Amino acid sequence: MTDSHPASSLIIGGAASSPRAPLPTLPPLALYIHIPWCVRKCPYCDFNSHTASPVLPEEEYVDALLADLDQDLHAVYGREISSIFFGGGTPSLFSAQALGRLLKGVEQRIPFAHDIEITLEANPGTFEQEKFVAYRKLGINRLSIGIQSFQQQKLEALGRIHNGDEAVRAAAMARQAGFDNFNLDLMHGLPDQSLEDALSDLRQAIELKPTHISWYQLTLEPNTVFWNQPPVLPEDDTLWDIQEAGQALLAAHGYAQYEVSAYAQPGRPARHNLNYWSFGDFIGIGAGAHGKLSHPDGRIVRTWKTRLPKDYLNPAKSFQAGEKALGNDEMPFEFLMNALRLTAGVESHLYPERTGLPLESLAEHRREAEQSGLMQVEPSRLAATERGQLFLNDLLQKFLS
Repeated sequence: MTDSHPASSLIIGGAASSPRAPLPTLPPLALYIHIPWCVRKCPYCDFNSHTASPVLPEEEYVDALLADLDQDLHAVYGREISSIFFGGGTPSLFSAQALGRLLKGVEQRIPFAHDIEITLEANPGTFEQEKFVAYRKLGINRLSIGIQSFQQQKLEALGRIHNGDEAVRAAAMARQAGFDNFNLDLMHGLPDQSLEDALSDLRQAIELKPTHISWYQLTLEPNTVFWNQPPVLPEDDTLWDIQEAGQALLAAHGYAQYEVSAYAQPGRPARHNLNYWSFGDFIGIGAGAHGKLSHPDGRIVRTWKTRLPKDYLNPAKSFQAGEKALGNDEMPFEFLMNALRLTAGVESHLYPERTGLPLESLAEHRREAEQSGLMQVEPSRLAATERGQLFLNDLLQKFLS
């Protein structure tokens, strides 16, 4: 899922002079593990992914991941991991044996919470029943399956290697393998997609009874094939109709929207992603992985690892490509760009607890956002209004100088 990004260099007005206190408690700690290989690079994808060779360097990469983790341990001594997310790329290209050795090595270094959530991203074209049964036995207890669409024409336009029948079978195989908690990734706003096309995909996904659906609009990102050769996408009016009708359909089937593009059955939100959005901590290991760690003295540091697999596997090169300590002036934007994605926002006390800055440092821009109808007038919470969710970029601009 979900690589985080290095800290914004934008300057936040009004916060630079606020003193930062030591953090009273450290936030929950998660681990993100990046597996950078795919069978084929999709034309819309801007993640750090690379076409896999016939034989993957599993052993070497697991060794590198554990060595990478070793270099981060000094910053998390005495803490436990609440969630792990294998993202990519396509992590399900790796064997259960390789992932088992990796998980064992991680647990030897950092204790796991008793109720740890461990998610593996997988694509239908990589599903093998025996392999997924083995994954479940390792303790991996959540899957995120990249469906994107069930319609052949749309899948071909997106460069996907699976077909609709394989997508349906993948969900059934996940359940048979013992996964009672899994997410389906689905896109809308696809090339030449109609309202009925989009709703047909959603109905099919709902019929498979996943516990979680990530439903998000296709966007054209720089450094992708689609950016350089843009497909014909639906008009804005059609996109709006799809959004409204799709949200109503999901709600009618018990999928509550808790984030801009995340819908879950009761009690089934993605805990790993909730940690990102509530400004929790995470170690990032693997080629191109990002991390964010808080320190008791109030320092909050973002890190990022070298992107190219060949460099990451080169013992002469450093795993870490860079780091940045967040300044007081950056903290409001850094916190709110995550927290305000949540439909319910976060409790106000979380801001001083996670940033070390007083809540009053937000007061001026918060009042402006409330008067604009973009933030809820709710002292105990930091939350966007429905309008603010629709115009999230405009809302976040309120916290920039």
